[in-house]
Amino acid sequence: MNDQPTSPQMSSVTLDAPIVSGDITISEVKVRKPQAGELRGLSLSALLNLDYAALENLLPRITIPTLTKAQIIAMDPSDFTQLGSEVMDFLLPKGAKAALSPNG
Repeated sequence: MNDQPTSPQMSSVTLDAPIVSGDITISEVKVRKPQAGELRGLSLSALLNLDYAALENLLPRITIPTLTKAQIIAMDPSDFTQLGSEVMDFLLPKGAKAALSPNG
C-alpha cells in the first residue's frame, strides 16, 4: 500500500513483491513528479489511463532507485498499478483532485 507522500513532489510506494536485482532487493520505490520535459514523446491521456507502454517509458525517468524496463516488465501487476496511480495523481490538476475527493 502507498505510504504518505514524502512531499508534494515525491511519493513512496512500498512494493507488494520486492524486486530482486543481483544482491540488491528493492522493497520501496520513490516516484517523483515528472517535469514537462520528462513527458516528451508520451501521451498524457495514455498516462492517465495507466497505459502500460506510456508508463514503461516514463517510470525509468522518475523513479528512485531508477527502475529499468526489464525490472518494470517483471514487476508484479499490483506494484505496477501502484506506481501508475502515483503518476496519475501527480498529473491531475488540484481542481480535479478536489472534485474527486469524497470530503469535497
